[in-house]
Amino acid sequence: MSLIMIGLLFVAGFLSGAVNAIAGGGTFLTFGALTLAGLPPISANATSSIVQFPGYVTSTLAYRREIARNWRGALVLCVVSIIGGASGAIILLALDNPSFRALVPWLLASATIMFAAGPWLKPKTSSEHPVNTPASFLGQLVTALYGGFFGAGMGIMMLAVLGLTAGGSYHHLNALKNLLAMVIAAVAIVIFVGGGVVGWPQALVMLPAGAAGGYTGVWLARRVPQLVMRLIVVVVGAALTVYYFVSG
Repeated sequence: MSLIMIGLLFVAGFLSGAVNAIAGGGTFLTFGALTLAGLPPISANATSSIVQFPGYVTSTLAYRREIARNWRGALVLCVVSIIGGASGAIILLALDNPSFRALVPWLLASATIMFAAGPWLKPKTSSEHPVNTPASFLGQLVTALYGGFFGAGMGIMMLAVLGLTAGGSYHHLNALKNLLAMVIAAVAIVIFVGGGVVGWPQALVMLPAGAAGGYTGVWLARRVPQLVMRLIVVVVGAALTVYYFVSG
């Protein structure tokens, strides 16, 4: 890798961590940068999952009290997430790069639209419901399947599904979302590493940058309007979508 590419990957990793801390959507930045670095689509997607993982861990730790209060329901959804995340990752590895490449613009377009609609998809505060229902299982299974397969926009999707099936305050739902996203990413990473599709040199550049960005994002969240960060992510997602449609 050239010094310019190392710098680009570091900046993308840093911004990804910051954006995730403020509004979510960091996957668009990491996937785009890894694509520019020359990684094939499947490898870029797998490596992006690893880069996002530290942020999920720190977010989950920050919400440990909320999770502890609802640990039984969280445990059930973790099991469902392991099944869905593993299935999605296995399906991804079953494809070849040209097949996945053909799906990427459609996945990016859907994720960009979902992310742009995020403010309207965020659930309002409501009473909590038991999560051990068929609707909860099915909703989380589909979300985890998508997360293991691609992942961009997964957070917004999960918040919307949890709001419909579990209810509760935003922080209750966000705590569950962070925990389940961490579980989905962890199981997908194990499968991706086993499949030998991770770009380790690129990942090692972006991992510390993402961690630093996540920490800085807390500071930025108090000073930068979420609308600004959301617009940046939407523009990047739209640009990537157009690029993949045109270059395909």
